[in-house]
Amino acid sequence: MKNRDTFSSYHPLVNFLYFALVLLFSMCFMHPACLLISLSSAVLYSVYLKGREAARFSLRYLLPLVLLAAVLNPAFNHEGATILLYLPSGNPLTLESLAYGLAAALMLASVVVWFSCYHEIMTEDKFVYLFGRVIPALSLVLSMALRFVPRFRTQLRAVRQAQRCAGRAAPRGWLGRLKNGLRILSILITWSLENAIETADSMRSRGYGLPGRTAFSIYRFGSRDRQALLWLAFCGAYIISGWIAGGLYFRYYPTVRGVAPAPFPISFLLCYLALCLTPVILDRKEDRAWTRLQSAA
Repeated sequence: MKNRDTFSSYHPLVNFLYFALVLLFSMCFMHPACLLISLSSAVLYSVYLKGREAARFSLRYLLPLVLLAAVLNPAFNHEGATILLYLPSGNPLTLESLAYGLAAALMLASVVVWFSCYHEIMTEDKFVYLFGRVIPALSLVLSMALRFVPRFRTQLRAVRQAQRCAGRAAPRGWLGRLKNGLRILSILITWSLENAIETADSMRSRGYGLPGRTAFSIYRFGSRDRQALLWLAFCGAYIISGWIAGGLYFRYYPTVRGVAPAPFPISFLLCYLALCLTPVILDRKEDRAWTRLQSAA
């Protein structure tokens, strides 16, 4: 069951800045604590947004992806000073390659989950609102690209259902299934091309991208958006300053080594945790306020 998200009602600039920060930090920080904070926060927010569907996705796809990436790296990368054993090929299996493979897998999984949350919050109208006047053509192309995958999946289910209703269910045998899959793929490619042409013609007829064109918008930058923007700016600046100062330093080669625990490195991690959990904190705060109003009534 999906929950009503409070963070999505904030101004698109706040939403975009938040995801830009968490995605940038998730891809750049290889500290184990940062990776765990990013992945756990992303999964928690995804479960809050999409309910059991997100939990099933994490167990069905992300867990095998993490295990696969963690196993593949030491199979091809043999750097590191701590040799655990020798593979049948004669190459060494090192502790550092195992640690880096697991860290890379956690990073990849967190980025995937953050992008799934981004898709739920940053709708195409928000993206076009932010970048439609600055880069109108590119913003339209990116908006169409971001919505293509979910619309493609929806159309795929519709085509399959139509094929079954028309008595063209997938036949038995790999050759029959291959022909049926190619027929469905041809239908989907034709639909996607026609849809792209119709969208481009529609936007051109409305004068999209022309100089002096005005656009209606329902978004207003209020006081709570200003406070949220200041909070995100503070967290981003503080974390970046800690990154530059070496407070989040961690290496995997030639030996595993990171910055020693101290008040300043811990403060950077706590700030990073607060940044990643910002939407969840806002949602829980709104849920408690709503519960109090219902109990008072």
